[in-house]
Amino acid sequence: MASLAVAHHHKLPSFSLPPSSFSSDFHGVKLNSSIQYKKKAWLPRTALSVTASSAKKILIMGGTRFIGVFLSRLLVKEGHQVTLFTRGKAPITQHLPGESEEEYLDFKSKVLHLKGDRKDFEFVKSSLSAEGFDVVYDINGREAVEVEPILEGLPNLEQYIYCSSAGVYKKSDLLPHAETDEVDPKSRHKGKLETESLLQSKGVNYTSIRPVYIYGPLNYNPVEEWFFHRLTVGRPIPIPNSGMQITQLGHVKDLATAFVKVLGNEKASKQIFNISGDKYVTFDGLARACATAGGFPEPELVHYNPKEFDFGKKKAFPFRDQHFFASVDKAKSVLGLTPELGLVEGLADSYKLDFGRGAFRKEADFTTDDMILGKTLVLQS
Repeated sequence: MASLAVAHHHKLPSFSLPPSSFSSDFHGVKLNSSIQYKKKAWLPRTALSVTASSAKKILIMGGTRFIGVFLSRLLVKEGHQVTLFTRGKAPITQHLPGESEEEYLDFKSKVLHLKGDRKDFEFVKSSLSAEGFDVVYDINGREAVEVEPILEGLPNLEQYIYCSSAGVYKKSDLLPHAETDEVDPKSRHKGKLETESLLQSKGVNYTSIRPVYIYGPLNYNPVEEWFFHRLTVGRPIPIPNSGMQITQLGHVKDLATAFVKVLGNEKASKQIFNISGDKYVTFDGLARACATAGGFPEPELVHYNPKEFDFGKKKAFPFRDQHFFASVDKAKSVLGLTPELGLVEGLADSYKLDFGRGAFRKEADFTTDDMILGKTLVLQS
């Protein structure tokens, strides 16, 4: 059963106090002038100017983890009425890394919650139809079938903004991937590709964002965290093959900025954009960048051939063992987007406000490392 919850005097039906959020250890940490969080709320240079007439009633599918936490803050700060659609199993709000208690309580008093399961299609259709929303941000959608009831429930929807993935591109020798490149209908992200096709076929005013690897505070995927776990205890870092594979990371704050930038933007109508950092990095270079960001000494890198090991279901390295990066030229030229955080600066932001304060999502597991290092020592002897 759906419920809207808010601790503020909005004139909307059936409101009650939201579930209490968990406490947070995040506080302002001074890094340098460009990533300073003390007292001042984070707002990107590219934040849109919103007037009362342009404020929207926005639904975020998801919104309680990582990308959604940063995105919902920006939208509320810009004057929009934001509702999070979740199953209600996790706290609806949590402290954003670096924000003050006053800022957090202000956000908590304004954000709304619609409780339900997006796979309950009839409920989604009826509840969204009853509420009515101008814009949908779909952060956690994986399959096209999950999107159809949303569109049916909101026939007058102004814009559907979708979080897709650069993982939809077909593996190619010609890089970086551009938005016009061939896609792979058999990729593990095929559901996102099918969702984009559905939005196109329905004639919806949509915008699809294709991130590459995302990093930053609150990251629930072991991207930078994988390296920080090893650097913290002084372990060698195992890297597959030559370590010269080129990849790309984009900071969650820059991604949130991009999501806001396309809102109501005619240039973003029925368009797809790659969003990530504007620099590429090798696996070896990423290990060194993480060390620099966390203030660790130069790491020992150990290269190995993955074909010589049977890791079972365990993942020995957090990135796909290939060149994988995308062009962000379209986002720069059409939307005027430029990443605010360079790679080392962004990794420092993530470390100081998250891992460096003892916060991480997954415990360290060095099982595959020990297999690799054990064989390496035998070969060396």
